Formats: sequence, structure tokens, C-alpha cells
Amino acid sequence: MSGQGIKRSSPGAEDEKNPLGDVELSDEDAQKLQSLQKDFARTELVLERRAQEKLLPFFEKRRTALKSIPKFWPVALMNHNMFALHAQHNADQVALSYLEDVWIVRDPVETRCFVLEFHFKENPYFSNSVLKKEYKYVPPPAAANEKPDEDGITESMLDFSWERDVEAKAFKIDWKDESKNLTKLYPRVIDEEDDMPSDSGSIFNFFETGDDQFDIGVLIANDVFPEAIEYFLGNAGGDDIDSEDDESDDDENEEEIDLEKPRPKKPRQK
Repeated sequence: MSGQGIKRSSPGAEDEKNPLGDVELSDEDAQKLQSLQKDFARTELVLERRAQEKLLPFFEKRRTALKSIPKFWPVALMNHNMFALHAQHNADQVALSYLEDVWIVRDPVETRCFVLEFHFKENPYFSNSVLKKEYKYVPPPAAANEKPDEDGITESMLDFSWERDVEAKAFKIDWKDESKNLTKLYPRVIDEEDDMPSDSGSIFNFFETGDDQFDIGVLIANDVFPEAIEYFLGNAGGDDIDSEDDESDDDENEEEIDLEKPRPKKPRQK
């Protein structure tokens, strides 16, 4: 028989081993790496807290300046693709047009937790001047006996888990009239199979429900709030959703209120 088509291995090839395939980590080295990772997490948390302290005077100054710009916050929020995706109803956008200020109050103990405040001027929808969404820190039982270090950090904080240690609380909106109750007009519909909303309904369900399954509050606090001017100008938040929607859809779905004009581009929605 001919040997054509058969590749023969070079002598000694079977004895060759991957020199990186059998690296073993000793218990001592594993502890060293774990300690280094903990030191890194502690340093990151300290820097994050200091950054928040340094930025607070700027945010307070910015807060005063932004109040003179009409519809600044509604436009900035609608330029975030995820927020816009959940505020598709025209009635939501009309109600949001009365929004004049957004503010974040950080938990003094666990600064990764916060209260999100939406300040509204007088409007026909609800009597609340402020709508709030609180993300409350629920420390584990072990934290009761811990003493914070000189930077106010405990061991539990280094093992912080948003899903485990944070409780999102519901807020009651005092609707002026049932015909204006947007959460009843556009309720959140839950998919029974995966317990996730198949239709998020009105954006105001975000306040009136205890959970935040779409992380809207976190996105506002960590993305929109610090970069609010960039979002208002349309320089952020418009290119991170993959979509092949026909651009003509934008022309066919003109909004009835003028929240779009200050920005050069509209967020594409799925």
C-alpha cells in the first residue's frame, strides 16, 4: 500500500509536553494571590470613595447651573439607550418633560449604595415633587462585629455583592387622577416562565416596583449622572445597542414633544 496522504509525526513528538499544561499552585502561593487581590480591592474602594468626595463640590456647582437649561435632564436621560428603551410611551416622555433635576445621595457607610432622586416641577400627573429610588445596603450578619479601618472599610465591604447586599425599595407615587396614572395605563407584564418582565410598561414602574431587574438606577447613577453634559449633547450613549433597524423608522415615529432637538442623533431602539 502507498503511504500517500499519511502524515508521520517526527521522532520524539509523542514525548513532547506542553510546559504550561501542568502548572500547580501551592496553598501558600494561593494565599499570596488571594491577599494581593484583597489589597487591590481595598485600594480600588478607597480611590472610589475619595473620587466621590472630590467630585461632590463639582456636582453641586453643576446642579445649580443645569437648572437654567430647559429640559436638560429629560434630554440627557433619553440619550441613554437603555433608559430610552423603557421610556418609549409618549405619555412617559410628556411626564418626564417636567423633570428639572436629578440627584444622587450616597450611603455614608457603603458608598456604592445610594438614593436616586428625580425632582419635578408642578405637573398634571402626580403631586410628589420628588420621586425616589433607594438602593439600601443590607450588611451580612458578620458585619455586626467588624471594625472599619482608617478608611472606613470593613472585611464585608471587600466581599460586597450587589445582588446579595443591596435591596431596591419601592416608592409610592401620588397620582393626581387615574386617567394620568401611567403605571396603571402601562403596567409591567411579567413572563411567568422566567419571572422577568416581558413588557416593562411605563418608565414610572421603575419607581413603584421594589426590584430593578433592568439596572436602570445603576445605569443612571454610574453612567448618565457623572457624564450628564455629554449625554445631553449627544456625545454619549448612542452607539452601544446593536440594531439593524431601518433609519426611516425614526422619521415615521416622530415624537409629539420636543425632547429630541438639542441632540444631534436619536438613540436607536430595539
